Amino acid sequence: MKSDKLSDSKNAEIMRHIEHTIPPMNIKDAESLLGEVKEVFDEHKVTFFLRQGTCLGAVRDNAFIVWDDDIDVGSIIGMHGFTEELIEPCVADLRERGCYVEVNHEGLYTSVKIMKYKIRIDWQCYKVVKGTISHYPGVPFPIKLFTNLTAIDFLGKSYNVPSPPGDYLTYKYGPDWITPKRVGYEKDVFDNMPSGTVPGRPGKFKQWFLVKFRALQTATILVLDVDGLPVSGATVVIAGLNRSISDKDGQSKFYLPGPDMYAVSITFNDVEEVLYEETLTPGKRYIYTPDPDHPAGRYFILKEG
Repeated sequence: MKSDKLSDSKNAEIMRHIEHTIPPMNIKDAESLLGEVKEVFDEHKVTFFLRQGTCLGAVRDNAFIVWDDDIDVGSIIGMHGFTEELIEPCVADLRERGCYVEVNHEGLYTSVKIMKYKIRIDWQCYKVVKGTISHYPGVPFPIKLFTNLTAIDFLGKSYNVPSPPGDYLTYKYGPDWITPKRVGYEKDVFDNMPSGTVPGRPGKFKQWFLVKFRALQTATILVLDVDGLPVSGATVVIAGLNRSISDKDGQSKFYLPGPDMYAVSITFNDVEEVLYEETLTPGKRYIYTPDPDHPAGRYFILKEG
């Protein structure tokens, strides 16, 4: 008898497709999935909190944001009794419940991607570095916002959020977080970010050295204008990492810690665009071209070349 269960490779394919097409969640399925994950976490006594857009919707609207594409939760290693050893038992139980799960260990966090009903939950298990934890797209949040979590009623259950929640949301989205924005919030996040490199990443000198002598830890963006011509002097910012200027050939080289999703800001002449989610890999070159008809809200538009 043929099993209806999808293979890991097929689930991985679905996961990548959802990540890159970012369809809005089915709200009822999202509520069910968050409830199931909460049950697993509660069984293992894992303290977690709603974060990013999920926290924003819960606090501002007491609901998921209708155009959101995933659910964001977090835990902090070494706080609230949570340890890295608790990740694997939770992952095993989630898989028993029919979830597809990927675990990736990064320097500043362990990323656990959970999928069921074609909906993703990103469970970030953060490490504390110099009194901060690094939220996407590279925002160093002070640990004091997570020391004493606040419980709120959401979807008929009690969920933790950072405290005070208004301070957390202001730190991430800026003072206008109360105003719903489907497009444009990306620039608010960038404008609100502290300048410099996220604690735990190489500083300017080490990055310069790596770019100059370690090509495999360097990526390149070729900046083109609307006519397809190279742009010299464009400012390219990789959120939480570095800032570089394109050379006479329109190329901007920069250090990347590894293959991952990054937020990129590109500015030249009358162009100022934030690409909030781009998949970048060290050793590769990408091409950027602006679209005058869509100056904001574009995702995954950098092409290898």
